[in-house]
Amino acid sequence: MLSSKKILVGDRVVSPRVARVFSTALPDDLPSIPSKNSNEELWKRRDAAVARGVGSATKLFVDHAKNAEMWDVEGKRYIDFSGGIGVLNTGHRHPKVVAAIEQQLSRVIHSCVQVMPYEPYVELAERLNALAEGPIGAPTKSLLLSTGAEAVENSIKIARAYTHRPGVISFSGGFHGRTMMGMALTGKVIPYKKGFGPFPSEVYHARFPHAYRGISVKDSLDDIAHIFRSVIDPTRIAAIIIEPVQGEGGFTVAPPEFMRALRDLANQHGILIISDEVQSGFARTGRFFAIEHYQDVCPPDLITTAKSIGGGLPLAAVVGRKEVIDAAEPGGLGGTYAGNPLACAAANAIIDVIKEEDILSRSDKIGERFRHRIDVLTEDSSNGIGEVRGLGSMVAFEIVRPGTHDPDPERTKAVVARAADLGLILLSCGVHGNTIRVLVPITVEDNIFGEGMDILAEAIKQTR
Repeated sequence: MLSSKKILVGDRVVSPRVARVFSTALPDDLPSIPSKNSNEELWKRRDAAVARGVGSATKLFVDHAKNAEMWDVEGKRYIDFSGGIGVLNTGHRHPKVVAAIEQQLSRVIHSCVQVMPYEPYVELAERLNALAEGPIGAPTKSLLLSTGAEAVENSIKIARAYTHRPGVISFSGGFHGRTMMGMALTGKVIPYKKGFGPFPSEVYHARFPHAYRGISVKDSLDDIAHIFRSVIDPTRIAAIIIEPVQGEGGFTVAPPEFMRALRDLANQHGILIISDEVQSGFARTGRFFAIEHYQDVCPPDLITTAKSIGGGLPLAAVVGRKEVIDAAEPGGLGGTYAGNPLACAAANAIIDVIKEEDILSRSDKIGERFRHRIDVLTEDSSNGIGEVRGLGSMVAFEIVRPGTHDPDPERTKAVVARAADLGLILLSCGVHGNTIRVLVPITVEDNIFGEGMDILAEAIKQTR
């Protein structure tokens, strides 16, 4: 130890909090089982065996995890600010979720709900309906699926079945999945769409409003007016699909006045509103669904959700107005694994955890703590921090060239890489690749969150 405030770790001098990251201690409930392979050895095997198109944010291999901490195969500890890309709002291996999975595992793993249904599916549908009736403002029904992209695909199928129209409007910066319709809806070419076309037709894009980047609400509405005037008659549009807070697009928040205008347009022309909540749902924004922030101005007709609904198990859902959901004929919706019993058991436990542990208010508190720390860093212009934005704990900030709004994607990559070196797993995103987003488990312990923010601040300073 060099002083009461700094510790020597290898060739680095770091704070005591950062030094804790290099601990190799395991969680109390896990045995120490050393891996036979290093991260480097496993990466070589991965490179030889796995499709090149599957990207990885790091070359680290996780061995085990608990709540907001992960340990790699070499025993190094990391704080998780990625949450498996927004899947772990209730943390890695929450005891109540694990117990629910184990209990279901002892009964039945799979029967296919279209062959022999099971109670956890029905129970989850009932609970989703109860949660969504407030923001939707009408009686609801639910469809369970396996992935977010599958939920989006089915929401479009349902909208077309109900309206008997083909057209769909989505937005620049939006991400809706890697299936063909998901890519057609997505408003970013690289890396999601390059080389994969042609895509399904009758999908039209408008700009998403973002004042920091010079796109006003009027600009976005003018784009839609242009689509109606020059490309397709509004009577042929089935739905407008929108993320209330864009995920891969950079955590850009839709302005309330824009959402109100969309609802007015939809009502005027008989168009459905689909709120894509694959990343923003299940407590991430301080509400069960992000659209609850807008329910007084833009009640949706359909909501898609996935990711944290299953806590790590593959599960997704479409929840919507009863008459809209029921427009599809029997057999037109579903899937072999859709609404798997284990995933449904996990989701029912997750809803309990969110309610019992007051996760919604905790999400808001985490967001406030994050903003406070980043605001302090923003005071030093050399840190190159641009706009800070988000709802609840779905928060992010841009890395820009100091003194400007110019995106700095290369330094953003450097911050993410340096954070990983120091023991913090971060993700970047955004239309310009210069946004640092935080999807830390909402159940994160206060001291662990503080430690992660210390590392983030250190990574920002070390990459100036």
